[in-house]
Amino acid sequence: MSRPPSWFTGAIASRPEFHAVDVDGCRINYLCWGDPDDPGLILLHGGAAHAHWWSFIAPQFTSTRSHRYFVVAPDLSGHGDSGRREHYSMETWADEIMAVARHARVQGRPIVVGHSMGGHVAIAAAARHGDELDGAIIVDAPVRQPDPESEEGERGRMFRNPKTYPDLETALEHFHLQPPQPVTNDYVVEHIARHSLREVEGGWTWKFDPAVFVRERYQTNDYLRQTRCRLALMHGQLSDLVTTEVQSYMEELTGRNAPMVEIPQAYHHIPLDQPLALISAIRAILADWQHSVDKKRLRDLTA
Repeated sequence: MSRPPSWFTGAIASRPEFHAVDVDGCRINYLCWGDPDDPGLILLHGGAAHAHWWSFIAPQFTSTRSHRYFVVAPDLSGHGDSGRREHYSMETWADEIMAVARHARVQGRPIVVGHSMGGHVAIAAAARHGDELDGAIIVDAPVRQPDPESEEGERGRMFRNPKTYPDLETALEHFHLQPPQPVTNDYVVEHIARHSLREVEGGWTWKFDPAVFVRERYQTNDYLRQTRCRLALMHGQLSDLVTTEVQSYMEELTGRNAPMVEIPQAYHHIPLDQPLALISAIRAILADWQHSVDKKRLRDLTA
């Protein structure tokens, strides 16, 4: 494994606070970084993932010289260290993140950033709870088709029937990205993999609930049309999921009122693939929103 750079080791050394809140009978775990008096930034992971996909990114938004944020990253139900439900839906996950924001005492209207499946959750939240949000940034979450992890979940044996491995190291060897892509930041993948596993009787297995992967739960076309807060759309330059056709369709659904930002040399898993480029792109959007009028909200208020 390559030696982690100082920005990465410094970020994961910034330990988050761990909290949990009950949402409709399910325990939702979440992590927090920074000062609760700062504006809120909520980071949403993808399918089969967890809050620690953001643990090396979140501290980059709490220590900048300007525009510091209070960062919250939940484990959506069925993921990470949160509880499981009998049924999952975009609506339930969207309600969970708003409950987490209230429980964490986020000041004012937070901004939501969601990757992949988390991007679909952010879209649903922007439609259902847009008046309570200051914006939503959608990262490589293709609308017009199920999210990529859902597709792999239906096809991939690992997601359909997670195995139990005799020890942690053996389990780590079986960690694979879905959809697959080249890996250059192996230290990031190793960090994510360790937080993807839990010890059970007989060994180690994956934390996610296979029941979250159902195709129809990831259709957010109507929600993208109905969003009630500012939006920004991001995609990886090398992503096979947010194609040119998908970009055009998403822009059409938003009325071409949301910027479409391309992350150079990034595949689908942008947070681990090009984390610094993603951080810079999110910072640029946040800085612009800090100094601009929310025209969409203003139109709604004056309509």
